[in-house]
Amino acid sequence: MSSGSRWGIWLGIAALALAAIGASWWTRRAAERSLSAEAAQAQSEAQRIQAQVVLFTKRSVPSGQRFRDLLQGAGIEPATAARMAASAQSVFDLRRMRAGNELAVGRSVLGSLREVRYWIEPDRVLAIEPEGKDFSAAIETVPMRTEVSGVSGEIRDSLFQGITDAGEKPELALRLAAIFGWDLDFYTDPRPGDTFRVVVEKKTLANGEFSEYGRILAAEYVNAGHAYRAVLFHDALGNPAYYTPDGKSMKKAFLHSPLKFAAPITSHFSYHRFHPILKQYRPHLGIDYGAPTGTPVQTIGDGRVIFAGRKGGDGNLVKVQHSNGYTTYYMHLSRILVHNGARVEQGQRIGLVGMTGLATGPHLDFRIELHGRFLNFERLPLPPSNPVARSDWKKFVAARDQALAEMPSLLSGNTAVAANASPGRQTALR
Repeated sequence: MSSGSRWGIWLGIAALALAAIGASWWTRRAAERSLSAEAAQAQSEAQRIQAQVVLFTKRSVPSGQRFRDLLQGAGIEPATAARMAASAQSVFDLRRMRAGNELAVGRSVLGSLREVRYWIEPDRVLAIEPEGKDFSAAIETVPMRTEVSGVSGEIRDSLFQGITDAGEKPELALRLAAIFGWDLDFYTDPRPGDTFRVVVEKKTLANGEFSEYGRILAAEYVNAGHAYRAVLFHDALGNPAYYTPDGKSMKKAFLHSPLKFAAPITSHFSYHRFHPILKQYRPHLGIDYGAPTGTPVQTIGDGRVIFAGRKGGDGNLVKVQHSNGYTTYYMHLSRILVHNGARVEQGQRIGLVGMTGLATGPHLDFRIELHGRFLNFERLPLPPSNPVARSDWKKFVAARDQALAEMPSLLSGNTAVAANASPGRQTALR
C-alpha cells in the first residue's frame, strides 16, 4: 500500500472521529437545553401553583359562634381574624350568619392564607381576600343554571319518604304540602298507593352540583283515587298563586291543619268525652294531634294574636283572631313564638308542640270558634279565595296547558324536560 493510500485512510478515520465527537457534543447540548427548559418549566409551574392554586377547607357554621371565633377555630391568628371580620362587616351584617351554612378557608400549597368564603345563600357568597397588608370583602353572585324537571313517585309510607325515594330533597315535600295544604292534611290523608307528579325548576352550580329548587310550575297529588292538581299563575295583583286547572284558587281562608306532616288525631271533637286526667265526661271542643315535643305549630290563617301565654289547664296557649269572625286556639305548647298583638300570616310558625297544662303526653289541642261557638274543624268547609279573573282567563289557559303538558309519566323517575329556559319560557306562567 502506498503512503498516499495510508494517509487517505487515516484522514477518513479522523473525519469519522471528529463527526462522532461533534454528534456527541450536539446531543449533549440538546439534552442540556431540554433539561434546562424542563427545569424552567417545572419552576414556572411550581410558582404558578404556589401563586394560583388555592386549597379550601370547608366546615358548617355552628350555632351562636362569632365570625372571628369561627376563623380562629379554622387556624387563623386572632389579629388576622379580627381584621377579616371588620372587613366583612363593611359589606355584610355578620349577625345575620345562619347556622348550617358553609364556610371555606382557602390556603396556598405552602399554607399562606388566600381567601375566606361564606355562603350567605346558594347563589350569594361573602368573599374576603388579602389586599396589601389588610383585607377586602365583597359579596359575589354565583352563576347558576336553571333546568325545568319532571318528578314523579308513589307513596308507600309518607310524602317525605316518597319524595326521597324519587331522589329528591325533603324540601320538595314541604313545598308540595304547602300547595295542597288547603285540601289535604298530610298528617292523616296520605295512603299507600297515592301518587304525585311535579314540574319544578332546579338550580345547579357551574360544576353541575344541585343548589336549590326554584318555582314549582305544576303539581298533582292523587289521594285515594282523587286527583288534586295545581298550576302556578300570577293573580290580578301580580302575586304568584296556585290554581286548579279550572281556575279556582288553591288557597283557602284556612289551612287544612295546624301541623304539616304525619301526626295522628288522638282525640276528635266531642260534646261528651271522658277526660283522662279529670276522670269525668265533659265536652272536648277541639282536635288533639299527637306529635313529638318541639314539632312546629302553624297558624291556619292570617290574623292577630289576642293571647299568648300561660292559661290554667290549657297550658301555654296562643289565641288568634281572624278577620272573618273566626278565632283559633293552639294549646299545651312547649314554647310560644309570638306575642300579644302580633300580626301573623297563614302558615307562620307560632309555637312548638308540648304537654303543658292538663296533658298526659305531648300533643296539640287545636280549636276553632265562630262568634262564641266552637266548631268541629274536621267537618268545617274551608271558604276559597278568589278564582282567576275573567280578564286573565286566556293567559291562564295558555300557562296551564303548557305546564300540564310537561308533567312526567307516573313512576318514570325524574326527567329533565327543559334546560336553560328562554325568557319567554321563564315568564310564561303569569
